[in-house]
Amino acid sequence: MARRGSSLGDLAAMLPARLIGDGDVVVSEVTHDSRRAAQGSIYVALTGQQHDGHDFVDDAVGNGAVAVCVSHAVETNVPSLLVEDTRTTVGPLSSIVYGNPSATLDVIGVTGTNGKTTVTHFIESIANSAGLTTGLIGTIHTRYAGTSLEATLTTPEGTDFQRLLADMWDSGVDLVAAEVSSHALELARVKGTRFAVAAFTNLSQDHLDFHGDMAAYRSAKARLFSEYEVGTAVINIDDEVGSELAAGYRGQILTVGVGGDISVQDARPERGGTRVHIETPSGGFGASVPIVGDFNLSNLAMAVACCLGAGVDFEAITESLPVLEGVPGRFEVVSGDDEIVVVVDFAHTPEAVARAIETGRDMSRGRVIALLGAGGDRDRAKRPAMGEALSTADLAVVTSDNPRTEDPEAIVAAILSGFDPGRDRIVEIDRRLAIAAAIEAADDGDVVLVLGRGHEPNQTVGSEKIPFDDRQVAVETLTARRKSAESGFESGSISQ
Repeated sequence: MARRGSSLGDLAAMLPARLIGDGDVVVSEVTHDSRRAAQGSIYVALTGQQHDGHDFVDDAVGNGAVAVCVSHAVETNVPSLLVEDTRTTVGPLSSIVYGNPSATLDVIGVTGTNGKTTVTHFIESIANSAGLTTGLIGTIHTRYAGTSLEATLTTPEGTDFQRLLADMWDSGVDLVAAEVSSHALELARVKGTRFAVAAFTNLSQDHLDFHGDMAAYRSAKARLFSEYEVGTAVINIDDEVGSELAAGYRGQILTVGVGGDISVQDARPERGGTRVHIETPSGGFGASVPIVGDFNLSNLAMAVACCLGAGVDFEAITESLPVLEGVPGRFEVVSGDDEIVVVVDFAHTPEAVARAIETGRDMSRGRVIALLGAGGDRDRAKRPAMGEALSTADLAVVTSDNPRTEDPEAIVAAILSGFDPGRDRIVEIDRRLAIAAAIEAADDGDVVLVLGRGHEPNQTVGSEKIPFDDRQVAVETLTARRKSAESGFESGSISQ
């Protein structure tokens, strides 16, 4: 069992922290949420953008917390651990209480702007095929040993992250693939974790509403390679920032990309996927993989490198690729008939949008029609660049994404400010109608890309979550289109 609990006296010595009160009190759970405090738990008071956890100490104690961890002294009738910064302490504290699970588990942490979800899912698929018991932590869900949990954060808070690792170890998991977001690195959510492999996919503009500028964003990503215990670094050197990271890294490293340790060569499209040759330090091999697009092949190479870095058997890796499992909402083909191809993808950065359209063009026998919005209350600065990327489609449909508390029309206007005015476009705020417009505008041989939301089952408008799955709406629209065609009616044209 990974979980073991610790006395406050031992915690104070290992962190370090100043102990106020009885050091013999044993804690077996850690929480940063006063509502989840219970008998045997220690409550860690974190300071966030909206709330100061120190204001909820009494609530936590009232709910059963036997101790608290604080960054300044508080009046309470339970023992306290006084630390310089609860934010940087919560991870190591949780790791100690939960038995330091990453010391035994092979944890693969994947960071980067694009590709984290795909790479971690590919790692999971490869490792499962190799006979390992796996855990997955990321944007879509957390799953392990028959357990599946809906994700609320790409990378959970330190208390939850370490508890998940401990639960996985208790459940017999061998290898964990975890997305490590820039927010998580900046907010120290994964402190206290040893990474058997730390991987970097790429860096492009995103999350500047949080980080402020690209230099700070890059610095947050780089922390995974400078502030953590890492067995092997896996870095994409086809990315400019990745190449610079690799050049300065002094630990054990596997590089991915042209001229790297692992590379995809001689990629040839075939029915249902791509035939590739992959070179690795363990040897080269050919495989037919059920994925398309250069960016996905790059993600595959990253996953192969991560598995090699974690010690997964080479032969097992080669045998796993033909049955590689896809990722929900990541370039997911929801219709691949002889008429039109409809793809749903999570692309929500300028670079990802451009890559999706480029891949769509490789698949198309006609035009590429791309639909896109932008999330409200998120990085506003990238919206014109997203419009510019969207301009590379033959026909663009600009719509709403998850507007949250912003005016959808203002978001659309920001996207259009970067759009090439000489390109064809449809503007339809209602996303359901926009998807219908994109599909109705398609001719035989065209590819329709529904971008931005991917797997998301709900659309957030204001503070309300409305059931809305792009994949389901696309299928419903296609079904209606086909029924109309079977009835002998031609689809009407859409004014552009």
